[in-house]
Amino acid sequence: MKNDNIFDYKAFDLLHFVRGNIKPLALLTLAGAVVSAVVSLLIEPKFRSTVILFPTTQESVSNALLGENPSKGLLMFGQEEEAEQMLQVLHSDRIMNQVIELHGLMEHYAIDPGSAYPRTSLAREYQSNIKFRRTEFMSVEISVLDKDPQKAAAMANDIARLLDSTMNRMQKERAQMALDIVRAEYDALDHSVQTLSDSLDVLRDLGVSNYYVQAEVYSEALATAIAESAPRGAIDEIQAKLDTVQKYGGAYIRAKDLLYVEKERMAEVAERLAEAKVDAEQNLPSSYVVDAAQVAERKAYPVRWLIVALSTVGTFVVGLFGLLALDAFRRRGDAST
Repeated sequence: MKNDNIFDYKAFDLLHFVRGNIKPLALLTLAGAVVSAVVSLLIEPKFRSTVILFPTTQESVSNALLGENPSKGLLMFGQEEEAEQMLQVLHSDRIMNQVIELHGLMEHYAIDPGSAYPRTSLAREYQSNIKFRRTEFMSVEISVLDKDPQKAAAMANDIARLLDSTMNRMQKERAQMALDIVRAEYDALDHSVQTLSDSLDVLRDLGVSNYYVQAEVYSEALATAIAESAPRGAIDEIQAKLDTVQKYGGAYIRAKDLLYVEKERMAEVAERLAEAKVDAEQNLPSSYVVDAAQVAERKAYPVRWLIVALSTVGTFVVGLFGLLALDAFRRRGDAST
């Protein structure tokens, strides 16, 4: 049966074919090596600087220090969730825009502001040179490549600093909102307590200071005065005082009971207000920097020997398959004739 596979070569035949075409293969491989070497020399070298940091826990300062059961959460490293949150912030436009502005990356990356899509080109260049990843130890690595080793180190350290300030700002914004809500509740309760206190002062001026005691005393005094046939004026005076107590007694009881409840609530809110103030005013770091970025002494990119090696091997393989294809088509043409 005729075999139509044009690449039907056994190992021995392939070795024989390579030996028979060693000169063109050698020339192609040598050309590939020379071209890749020249290209690798034309690639601008870049230096890498990295920062390794651990996230902190997200437990509030007030809960950790002022809560009923104080914990040591503030001294512990964060877990996977906190690391992922840090990565999300690092990839945010807020961080990128600050780094771009701080280091003048539009000019540094030689991007023409008058081009069609300068911001897109800048973002692409930024993302190709600046990488963030979570390590297997739950830390976060900030890696910066740049042609200037000093700038690479400065950018990596600045990104770590901006991450900390950005996360602190975000937490403070939320804490400030909570503080405003609690303070508004406290102020409302304070106003209510003051209003009730003023109402009780008015009732006291009218003669109602202790409803239950006064009602009992005036009732007994009135009964005694009537039984002893006291002068009418004395009886009328006692009756007037009893009428006043009975008229405003209900309002006095309600105001006094409500004042007690409002003061209890106010004491609870005062505790929450103190905690909210601590959270809003705290300035603790959101990460622990384990290794700050150092100025690299050796370039990290390109690895010229690897480029030359891969290109050389690739050229040899492509050249071999090309020659095999030409030989197969030639043999098929001879067979057809």
